[in-house]
Amino acid sequence: MILPDSFDARLQWPNCPTIKEIRDQGSCGSCWAFGAAEAISDRYCIHSNGKVSVEISAEDLLSCCDACGMGCMGGFPSAAWDYWAESGLVTGGLYGSNIGCRPYSIAPCEHHVNGTRPPCTGEGDTPKCVSECNAGYTPSYVKDKRFGKQTYSVPSKEQQIMTELYKNGPVEAAFSVYEDFLLYKTGETLFRSLTHIHTEAQAQTHTHTP
Repeated sequence: MILPDSFDARLQWPNCPTIKEIRDQGSCGSCWAFGAAEAISDRYCIHSNGKVSVEISAEDLLSCCDACGMGCMGGFPSAAWDYWAESGLVTGGLYGSNIGCRPYSIAPCEHHVNGTRPPCTGEGDTPKCVSECNAGYTPSYVKDKRFGKQTYSVPSKEQQIMTELYKNGPVEAAFSVYEDFLLYKTGETLFRSLTHIHTEAQAQTHTHTP
């Protein structure tokens, strides 16, 4: 497949509002859950040709998937997608939005910058798994569940990832972040002037969804 020089999913699928949405995980290492919930939400809309717009609950995934890892202390993206296919996920929007069955319950905070919100304080407690929707929301928790038909991994080759993005929409990716990553400000010379010797003990896994 010949890919364009540039590609913007927001323009490619303008009737899918979740693609433009930016969620804040707050003081919780829930990037693995956010990446999955956001990409799943986007793909529901994309593959319905814009007819279905739904916000999948990161809270439901974060709190109820025991096999996914350690909740706010980190988790595994592949397990998150498997959980969606096997156990299903309910709807749920941003903190304070009252959108969906189980909106996110952890307040936004400032990540490494000064701003109007309080600073983040590391990884807080993982919310409890609650098998019911917020008061006043219908349908029931069980009936609100959405299930994936199948999940799959994309090879790590850049061309294959770009093709997947172009054909099917956002993906979730994980990468190792080392201590000197926090020194990065701007530009392309990320590690050129840094002298750290990277070890596995220094690495933390973070996820990202385009």
